[in-house]
Amino acid sequence: MLLLLEKLPPGRALEFLHKIVDGICGRAYPRYQDYGSVWSLAEWMEVLGESRRYFKAAVGQNMSDEEAAQQIKELNENYQEAVTKCLKGRKEEIRNALVERVNAISCAQLQDFDWQLKLALSSDKISMLQMPLLNLDLDVRENGEIKPVSIEMNKEELQNLINALEAANKVVLQLK
Repeated sequence: MLLLLEKLPPGRALEFLHKIVDGICGRAYPRYQDYGSVWSLAEWMEVLGESRRYFKAAVGQNMSDEEAAQQIKELNENYQEAVTKCLKGRKEEIRNALVERVNAISCAQLQDFDWQLKLALSSDKISMLQMPLLNLDLDVRENGEIKPVSIEMNKEELQNLINALEAANKVVLQLK
């Protein structure tokens, strides 16, 4: 899963992981140009995505420390320690960011939506990866004011959104 993380020198792993969490929390993700000597572009996209998915799953699924550790058991001990330390130290911050993202969508009243599927084409190298992304534009009414909300999701994030919306729909149907 996160085996590509081991290409990074052990001393830089914790810093990289904290930058991943910064990105999840709405700040800047790590930049490829800072890690291009460690990973190829394809490896970079994979390690970035896998790291994000790990942290989001560990917090979003409310995994115990043992369950979270089980997910990274194939990593070298130094990297396991770095991942665990980052997760424990920033778990609440990640949870707040995930809750905030869900609340921003669910607490507002949806007025209109538009979607568009595209390939990531920000550079020649990225376009070769042909990673499909979904741009979802929502018009939501919040406090009587319509605000546009734009979300860009990859295939896995889209599936998670669909699952969450289906679960919310079941709850609404049960309340009727």
